[in-house]
Amino acid sequence: MAPLDPERERAILDATMELLSELGYDRMSVDRIAKRARASKATIYRRWAGKPELVVDVICRRFDMEAPAGKDTGSLRGDLAAIFRSLCEAVERKHTLVIGLSSTLVSNQELARTLRAHMPARNLGEVKALLDRAVRRGELGAAVDPARLFAVAEALVWHRMIFTGPPFDEAFITESVDGVLTPLVNAWSAA
Repeated sequence: MAPLDPERERAILDATMELLSELGYDRMSVDRIAKRARASKATIYRRWAGKPELVVDVICRRFDMEAPAGKDTGSLRGDLAAIFRSLCEAVERKHTLVIGLSSTLVSNQELARTLRAHMPARNLGEVKALLDRAVRRGELGAAVDPARLFAVAEALVWHRMIFTGPPFDEAFITESVDGVLTPLVNAWSAA
């Protein structure tokens, strides 16, 4: 990748994100990105091999790739609710982009392969910390895999996003935490 002036790069990434939200991946083109960013196609192609690489760069830089921040509320249930609420808020902020990309990642294998190859590892330190606190407080009998818990939490959020749509209200958070996440964590800890 060729170096690019940071302001020019930001304008191109911003234009890509805007067009993804407005048009979706398939209807967006490098021509449209260049026009929106007031850049030449040559500038874009000096930095990115093509549209898939540019979109993957946007996803990897602009999405909340880390597990959301949690807080110590004094209980496992409270901690789970806080981190799940943060996850819902992060996904809701990017609603139109997420919906546009989800179908594209299924239908466009080139983009999906490029994304998988470049996706950074997620830091689940906050999730691990809340589980460790629950063990120390005696709420859980044994450690639980944070990646396993976060995968289920993400699945709940994505299912809601794709099939019923936001908002991610308090009723959804309560139902998810009390009806799914807390019982699962307790069962995994006891196994």
